[in-house]
Amino acid sequence: MQVAVRATLVIPIVLATIAALFVAALGASMTDTGPWYQSLAKPSWTPPDPMFAMIWTAVFGLITVSGITAWRAAPTARVAQRVITLFAVNGALNIVWSLLFFRLQRPDWAMVEVSVLWLSIIGLMIYCGRYSRIASLSLVPYLAWVSVAAVLNWAIVDLNAPFG
Repeated sequence: MQVAVRATLVIPIVLATIAALFVAALGASMTDTGPWYQSLAKPSWTPPDPMFAMIWTAVFGLITVSGITAWRAAPTARVAQRVITLFAVNGALNIVWSLLFFRLQRPDWAMVEVSVLWLSIIGLMIYCGRYSRIASLSLVPYLAWVSVAAVLNWAIVDLNAPFG
């Protein structure tokens, strides 16, 4: 019994942390701020490059807290599976944005994709909020930062289009 309780507490922490690290690492591996990115016209309010990594680190920490909290608050295995699936879809969307913007050098496509990512975060907040207010509120900084990124993405498209 003691082992089962401990596993119930530890497994969400370990798996959510590994998943968040995987998404963050894969997204970061696609982020190239080299010559192409530096050549883009950007608005004057663009944060300095090092700030992006610092903010994303904090955001991914909070995403992990949200995932763990929602998973543990899930009243059934089916709800827990849905929480995991929603976070997995959101993580994939996060990675795809980096792929489109940096690897494919298509900020215009990334602009369309970021709206889907944004809606995914809203969906996570609503669904997780049914079971845990903390899980939902932990995603507010993620939504805010993706909103800033979306406006920055739009400004880059506006200042530099056409692409491809």
